[in-house]
Amino acid sequence: MRILYGVQGTGNGHITRARKMSRALADVGLEVDYLFTGRQSDAYFDMLPFGEYRTKSGLTFNSSNGEVNPVRTLFNSQPRQLWRDIKELNIKDYDLVLNDFEPVSAWAAKKHNVPSIGLSHQNAFRYQVPKQGYHFGNALLMKYYAPTQLPIGVHWYHFGFPILPPIVEILTTDVQIENKILVYLPFESLSKVVDLLRRFSTHEFYCYHPDAKDMDVENVRLRKLCRVGFQADLENCSGVIANGGFELPSEAMQMGKKMLLKPLTGQFEQQSNVATLEMMGIATKMNGLEQSEIAAWLPTESAGKVRFPDVAKALALWLKNDRQDNFQHLVDRLWQATVFPENVLDQLPEQSLNKSASLAWDIALRD
Repeated sequence: MRILYGVQGTGNGHITRARKMSRALADVGLEVDYLFTGRQSDAYFDMLPFGEYRTKSGLTFNSSNGEVNPVRTLFNSQPRQLWRDIKELNIKDYDLVLNDFEPVSAWAAKKHNVPSIGLSHQNAFRYQVPKQGYHFGNALLMKYYAPTQLPIGVHWYHFGFPILPPIVEILTTDVQIENKILVYLPFESLSKVVDLLRRFSTHEFYCYHPDAKDMDVENVRLRKLCRVGFQADLENCSGVIANGGFELPSEAMQMGKKMLLKPLTGQFEQQSNVATLEMMGIATKMNGLEQSEIAAWLPTESAGKVRFPDVAKALALWLKNDRQDNFQHLVDRLWQATVFPENVLDQLPEQSLNKSASLAWDIALRD
């Protein structure tokens, strides 16, 4: 089986998930080519796992000062270039398109009737999971931005639907430096972030940002984007200050890191993510870059570690076996292997998996 894996490159979360999947797919012997869209080709980093990957323009969302900028997003969109990229993408030699919210490969697969599977956090919002700031326009975006024949969603809980646990590195660490905080606020002004963090001299903040260079500003350790360094600092920090993405909180919660999260204004996915983590008792919401909110959060304790199974390996084997295994069995097995702390488990709704929804999914799969 030859697979084209299309990955949204706007943020680093989709790429992080694809890195984990790339190793699992290689381990089971599947032949995979990678396509990334959403940022300039020279802005990607730590891409060795993807071999001779390709890039195209695609579509992206523009933001500034912690908010989605709809005017700039519309102005910077290039619909003609997007249509050319879709038309020119050679997709007929592939048996399957695996897609992580990436529009070029999704629409090319649809155009040429190539089987496609969507694997993304966005697909979880097709179900009745917690949502905040969600409206009809968001529903259209989820449906048409990167359409696939079989959309698979990943989330921190199933909420009764055939959704998979997060795809994360299986890391366990008990090393924790109490006054070390990892900061990743790429959509915020770097100068404002540094000015705020300098006020907390009792802590050291390791701040990764697209505009940063490796240097220290008093108690703030500025770091340019680097996957290896970022992962090392995540493993031994005591807490994380970040926006409301999906992958970083997934990694942090399995290592038992406390979290203070500021969702990107105007981005329903991030707002919904933070609301979900608040409901689970795993993270604290930060409404703005406010000194009082950080001061109140720093002394708090972690909710504990959430143990996720190796979802990437299970999915790779499922694909290797040509998706013959019942998808409901895969969902059941992976959630049974997920372990929540008791205090988190108490916050979760007592919902069994919706067998009728899973049955409909499996019928679509067989067709």
